[in-house]
Amino acid sequence: MPSHSGLAALAEGAILSPFTQLRRLLHGIEPGHAKPIDLTIGEPREAMPPFVAAKLMEAVAEYGKYPPIRGTQALRSAIAAWVGRRYGAAATPDATREVLALNGSREGLFLAAIPAAGRKRVNGRAAVLMCNPYYSAYIGGALAVDAEPVYLNATAASGHLPDLEALAGDEALLDRTVALYLCSPANPQGAVASKAYIARALELARAHDFMLFFDECYSEIYTGEPPPGALAVAAATPQRFRNLVAFNSLSKRSNLPGLRSGFCAGDDRFLETFAEIRNMVAPQVPGPTQHVSVAVWEDEAHVAANREAYRAKFDVCDRNLAGRYGYYRPAGGFCLWLDVSKFGGASDAAVTLWKRGGVKVLPGAFLAQAGRDGTNPGANYVRLALVHDAATIAEALERFVVVLA
Repeated sequence: MPSHSGLAALAEGAILSPFTQLRRLLHGIEPGHAKPIDLTIGEPREAMPPFVAAKLMEAVAEYGKYPPIRGTQALRSAIAAWVGRRYGAAATPDATREVLALNGSREGLFLAAIPAAGRKRVNGRAAVLMCNPYYSAYIGGALAVDAEPVYLNATAASGHLPDLEALAGDEALLDRTVALYLCSPANPQGAVASKAYIARALELARAHDFMLFFDECYSEIYTGEPPPGALAVAAATPQRFRNLVAFNSLSKRSNLPGLRSGFCAGDDRFLETFAEIRNMVAPQVPGPTQHVSVAVWEDEAHVAANREAYRAKFDVCDRNLAGRYGYYRPAGGFCLWLDVSKFGGASDAAVTLWKRGGVKVLPGAFLAQAGRDGTNPGANYVRLALVHDAATIAEALERFVVVLA
């Protein structure tokens, strides 16, 4: 972890994006295969819904208008209805008060740190807690509000999710915490938080009056049971969505990362403030994008087909990786988290795979920082994003096994 943190660390580039770190690691090294395969970027390449182009054309005139910052009523209603179908009627948010449209979930996850830091007065320096490995928007938000980023290691020993009971014992930290970022299904480990786990996180947030930001970007990619949702867990409590905001988008669910369309839903008082902040500093979701998004949230056929495509990819992984590198079929998401500790650790393995096999993977250490115990939970892992077709993934894994034999 850098010797300084907060706004200065952000301004000075003390913490680099994982992809910048990878570019520097591999700079000047030629791939060891005529057909390189890149498994680093989580950019879905399955087919987008077939009606997207037509829906865009229906609303092309909307480019001539400023779109509503909170989202059109049609879009917020479609999102609320989707939440109700996915998680049960009781979890349905109020479309007017409890839903905001976002330019993808990343924008919202980053900017939400501002009202989170502003709503709570603390003694000493404010803290923003986050699962470790983390998504870059979490640490960006923490640094932007000059809070201390606190990394909660998510390891195999803790089920690849932060240990909430260990956290609960640190009252002093929780009292100065303004936000906790959690992700389920976890990126990159694919762990799914149980209802009990989510309830415990929410209990801590309410007891110490901080915001729980629950990132559910991978919620619709799973191989068994659908992952529980934070809104459903919260809806079963007397306080409903108080202290909770859930985030999701169409990037992974619908193979539309370039559409930049997502939402957040939850605590209406928080979202009212958040909406006003976004009205000052955030770009609106373009009108045609909002129009398309209504249709995409209303359609489940392409989502089911997407899940089947990923199941086929994981079948390939089962055949190629069973018994190797600590492989397991993740409960959710589309990434592999492979143990390469026997091959020098994350960075050494990534260089070897690129130099000898032309397979580009992301060192897990680049997705994390040293946690509270001083260890980086990604140091011995590499992340593989299964965004290619099954045949390409099979070829990449065959090279992976040959190189790291």
